[in-house]
Amino acid sequence: MTEPVPAPSAAAVATIHLSQLLKSPVISESGESIGRVEDLIVRLPGGDAYPPVSGVVVGVGGRHVFVSADHIAEFTADRITLTRNKVNLTGFERREGEVLLRADILGHRLIDVAAAELVRAYDVELDDTGAGWVLARLDTRRPARFFGLLKTSSGHASRDWKAFEPLIGHSQSMTVRVSGRVSGLKPAQLADLLEDADKREQGEILDRVHSDPELEADVFEELDPDKASRLLNDKSDADVAALLGRMRADDAADAVMDLRQSRRRRVLDLMPAGQRTKVITLMGFNPASAGGLMNVDIVSCGTDATAAQAVSIIAAATSLQPEALLKMHVLAESGRLVGVISLVALLQAAPGSLVADLMDSDPVRVGPEADLTDVALLMADYNLYTIPVVDQDDHVLGVVTVDDILEATIPEDWRRREPAPRPARESGPLTAENAGSGTGGPARS
Repeated sequence: MTEPVPAPSAAAVATIHLSQLLKSPVISESGESIGRVEDLIVRLPGGDAYPPVSGVVVGVGGRHVFVSADHIAEFTADRITLTRNKVNLTGFERREGEVLLRADILGHRLIDVAAAELVRAYDVELDDTGAGWVLARLDTRRPARFFGLLKTSSGHASRDWKAFEPLIGHSQSMTVRVSGRVSGLKPAQLADLLEDADKREQGEILDRVHSDPELEADVFEELDPDKASRLLNDKSDADVAALLGRMRADDAADAVMDLRQSRRRRVLDLMPAGQRTKVITLMGFNPASAGGLMNVDIVSCGTDATAAQAVSIIAAATSLQPEALLKMHVLAESGRLVGVISLVALLQAAPGSLVADLMDSDPVRVGPEADLTDVALLMADYNLYTIPVVDQDDHVLGVVTVDDILEATIPEDWRRREPAPRPARESGPLTAENAGSGTGGPARS
């Protein structure tokens, strides 16, 4: 039985920078120059492995041809030597799951998943793991310039490839590239990425988000209204209606109002009936008033309900936004608001206690015409997270939540502040053992 070859130590791992290799000669087995390196190809593996180098795009006599990694005898920073004397001169065509390091990565922006921002790749590092070359790290530090010329640097500031998600725009590779790392970002982070992205980058981020309809709705709720409106303009009426049907009714109403007037009726007609009714109701209020800000979905119970029954109602309301579940609204038989009680108070009460004995029987409430300043002051004065909005007969129309008020009152320049830098995390050395695992490669400086 053949003994396994031991994995190289961290010190023995050979590294090549893509910038060094491009335009280097490709040499035949007999020592003759066949062409020059135009690009390197890696294949995106399943799971969390590092992408292996699968071949080279070689410039030969004015055309680009493919040379498989299986036919490479030696891979160095200044040349590639082949195991044969001839190459197939059929023109290169990209296959599904392939990434071209020069065309797709070098000089392009990727998603820095940890920081939830777009960064540019200025160089690519490849490691020889002993079992083949892999894409290991990216250098995202802008090269220094001296009098307009690139200044040579003695070191690199590289980070593990697995910290990034590429935005390549190659539709045939999309299914391979979609991973849980992007969908694991918070909706607000994805919205920030979309607002910073160019049109091509936006298209790929949206394609990835679109695979999770609920996440897509959450992202559009977080987008700047002008950006959301531009993105919706690129969608069909049916797609817009489906998206708005999954959004909070108040955010959907704002989005409908931002559509071209000629589209509004068409989109509304295509929306689910229940959501359409809510949206049309909200569109009748001033957007800067309590009526325009409120969420029409609430939880309520009667005065004869027990604490356990009220908690059960809240637990069953899985389709409502979590912030709408912070308070239980207690209604008389006529539907009139007679009290509110917090979820915390219900959880702390004896299960058999009557809600009528626990509730605040004179809750703070506002009419739909109240402006956001009045609502904000009431929330601050009474330490409230929600305020019910009622009509002249005390029937509950909806509820304004503190996040609605914050979103409406935070100045625009605060929203665009640069986030504090995150501490860098170093990973273990890259070897043949972890090249296909989640262990990161070494940071180099």
